[in-house]
Amino acid sequence: MSELPDRGPRALFDRRMLEGLVCPLTQAPLAYDAEAQELISRAAGLAFPIRGGIPIMLADEARSLD
Repeated sequence: MSELPDRGPRALFDRRMLEGLVCPLTQAPLAYDAEAQELISRAAGLAFPIRGGIPIMLADEARSLD
């Protein structure tokens, strides 16, 4: 029986998914910050977290960009 490789606490985000995602508030394109595991909406001034490889596109979960 083979085991899945250990990816650590964070699964990688599939960058191809970024092509279909936009900011839920402004409909503007998003930028991917691999180090912080966030999707950045410069138009809204928000960073949406990516948890376990899944983007959390809720304004209540987003971090404000200062």
